[in-house]
Amino acid sequence: MTQIQSQVKRTEELRQLLQQASYAYYVLDAPIMEDAVYDQLYRELQQLEIQYPELTTPDSPTQRVGERPATQFTSVRHNIPLYSLENAFNISELQAWEQRWRRQV
Repeated sequence: MTQIQSQVKRTEELRQLLQQASYAYYVLDAPIMEDAVYDQLYRELQQLEIQYPELTTPDSPTQRVGERPATQFTSVRHNIPLYSLENAFNISELQAWEQRWRRQV
């Protein structure tokens, strides 16, 4: 198997895993993997698609926004805004997030 064939296979595996996890989380309300694992796999797929742009497809999890939420969920308005860490995986990413956050508030 050539390197590109290996990357094609891994990209397809990642897409399938991420799509299954997203569906289970958002639609079924039954997560099948930890958020950190999902984020790592998502980041791996992003890197592969950057390195091999020809592997990017319109249905890739990197090209769309999640699933429709399950109908049993109700909207909740928070008195204090909830802020995402935007997938900060190390101290430098966390520090960069903090700087962006401080500029916003």
